[in-house]
Amino acid sequence: MTFFLAAALVVTAIAAWTDWRTGEIPNWLSFGAILLAPVAHVVKGAAAGADRSTALMQGAYSVTGILVCVAVPLLMYQKGAIGGGDVKLFAALGAILRPTIGIEAEMYGFVAAALIAPARLAYDGKLLVTLRNSLFLVVNPFLPKEKKVTVQQELMTWFRMGPSVFIGMALTAMLHWRQP
Repeated sequence: MTFFLAAALVVTAIAAWTDWRTGEIPNWLSFGAILLAPVAHVVKGAAAGADRSTALMQGAYSVTGILVCVAVPLLMYQKGAIGGGDVKLFAALGAILRPTIGIEAEMYGFVAAALIAPARLAYDGKLLVTLRNSLFLVVNPFLPKEKKVTVQQELMTWFRMGPSVFIGMALTAMLHWRQP
């Protein structure tokens, strides 16, 4: 598993760097990991002496990781809460780490974002406006039409998740590094 943890660290480090600098996570990075990880799991299974069906199951487990790890981020993307690059990055983590550790890395990434975002918003002077907008985005569906507050699109704030995902992945790697 150490190889796959290292690969996930490299992928998330590159994603964090490019997201921080340009606001985008490159498709070649995410799709490359999504395509190569299942193959790498099959090769690792075969090299470890597993029979063909067991090796193929390793690849299938990697594909399952993609599906499991993309479920919640995809819903968030559909609601406009995160960008498409973040969704693809979580899919790549699922492919590399498979479902169990992939979900763990995803959770730590979201926790890191939940801790970093308010500090960043306060630093930028946008914390109170963002909290107000968030409150109305949650409450508006339950209010009568005449009491709904319009949230202006230009007051919405984007947060680059790449660095947070890298922090979550680094924590996951620390916790799992010596496990077989």
